[in-house]
Amino acid sequence: MSDRIRGPRIGRSEAAQGYLLVATPLAYALLLLAVPLGAIVLFSFWSQDYLTIDTTLTLKNYREALSDPLYRQLLLRSLMISAAVTAATVLTAFPIAYYVSFYVPPERKAMWIFLITIPFWTSYLIRVFLWKVILGYNGVFNTTLLGLGIIDEPLTFILYNANAVVITLAHAYAPFAILPIFVALEKIDRSLHEASRDLGEGYLSTFWRVTLPLAMPGVVAAVLIVFIPTIGDYVTPMLVGGPDGRMIANMIQTQFLRLNNAPMGAALAVLTMAMVSAVALVFVFLNRRFLRGRQ
Repeated sequence: MSDRIRGPRIGRSEAAQGYLLVATPLAYALLLLAVPLGAIVLFSFWSQDYLTIDTTLTLKNYREALSDPLYRQLLLRSLMISAAVTAATVLTAFPIAYYVSFYVPPERKAMWIFLITIPFWTSYLIRVFLWKVILGYNGVFNTTLLGLGIIDEPLTFILYNANAVVITLAHAYAPFAILPIFVALEKIDRSLHEASRDLGEGYLSTFWRVTLPLAMPGVVAAVLIVFIPTIGDYVTPMLVGGPDGRMIANMIQTQFLRLNNAPMGAALAVLTMAMVSAVALVFVFLNRRFLRGRQ
């Protein structure tokens, strides 16, 4: 009888301890994530005339955001730039992660990871300004090509446009793509490659049928880690993008800080989050289809 009574009490105490442990991070997430996000969504249904905010619920901001060609162009450009940055970053990060995982001796892998994370040591703004110097009209890149006789005059299409934004963001987010792919490759059992080779598969076939499917969790993580923040970046487009490289985040900043139209900026932010969520869900779904097809 005493054991029956003691059991539920112990269970209740363990449950209470579990709720107590979860309470702090839950409150942290609510205060710093859910509440600000809810405020942005609520603001998007209001309207503002300079300093006067009308709290009457309306869809005016969303109708304007979806009907105005400028907003549609910025949303589409942001999506294309983020997709290009993600593709360039992941495609260049995978060979690096693959080389470090499979060809670097175990005692030297820590040094390689250390070297990969060196860009984090410098300020993000400094790196953007350095790319501005490199890609400038009289920058390092043009000067080198002119000195080698490859071009007759400096190239003008590599700065103050979408190309400069893609190059700069791809460099900035490269470590974020390399590390998750490297971790996924490190978890692959090397005996699977030996078995594939023993069964007569070549290197490319082994990579396609064994390595790539097992490394997909890392690739998916790299894609999401790069794609989600780049679509909301406004510093890089402002410094190296020029008029043709501005993204939706620059317009959101303008609405909040210059035009004093927080509800319109909130509506654009909500639309951007919805677009990012839709693209991410589609990518995850296609990745699952790919993995099922490889099984």
